[in-house]
Amino acid sequence: MSGIGEAFARCAAERRAAFIPFLMAGDPDLSATAGQLAAAAAGGADIIELGVPFSDPIADGPVNQRAAMRALASGTRLSGILELIARHRDQLGVPIVLFTYYNPIYARGVDRFAEQAAASGVDGVLCVDLPPEESRRELLPALRERGVDSICLLAPTSTKDRIALAAGAATGFIYYVSRTGTTGERASLPGDLIRDLKRLRRRLDLPLAVGFGISTPEQVAALGAVADGVVVGSALVRLVEQMGDDPELPARLEQRIRELAAPLHRRASGLRAAR
Repeated sequence: MSGIGEAFARCAAERRAAFIPFLMAGDPDLSATAGQLAAAAAGGADIIELGVPFSDPIADGPVNQRAAMRALASGTRLSGILELIARHRDQLGVPIVLFTYYNPIYARGVDRFAEQAAASGVDGVLCVDLPPEESRRELLPALRERGVDSICLLAPTSTKDRIALAAGAATGFIYYVSRTGTTGERASLPGDLIRDLKRLRRRLDLPLAVGFGISTPEQVAALGAVADGVVVGSALVRLVEQMGDDPELPARLEQRIRELAAPLHRRASGLRAAR
């Protein structure tokens, strides 16, 4: 079982969903990212998504776009991100998923990327602009050969055939985009999201995590009752944007992650007490 599989299995044994924060690598610079990763792990992250900054982040909303631009401006590149993970992965004790676009992978070379990602301790890769039909040609086999999970996206617009295709291609977990559009905080969840998650979960063997637009403990609680994992990104990236290189950022980030993850742990405690 992969590190990601173990994380979901542990959460399932605790009768709760996994909490998965997203951070942009290199925002405001890579040295700051090391502290952010440690804060995320200390705050209760079960898996961490680490964004690879890209100049045309079509899946991201304004908050994450600005973070990517700051990271690129600070000189952050894929090589530096992999080196950072290699230095800190064992200390964190939390699986790392790279959230990336295909261009940085293609520029490096698929086999070289897969080899270096595995050697650095990357547990999974979510390539948001590479559909399963394309990933099955090179990227997915290269990752599987080296024991790195390949996460696939599904969305409210996904057809039955698309769901089956993604489920057959993915390892680790399926990432469900909660709404059409880009990343970013939303005041409320789509009215049919809970129903859609329940239906989709019955069709999958892999864990199902949901993200995009989730930003409050109340939203985390609602989705944690029906999904296997909950992803929060823009709300945390916005905190990094607001605080920048403030030395208090790691402590504030840890506190915010702890607050967001708390409903999952409370629900698990309540379920155990009711047994």
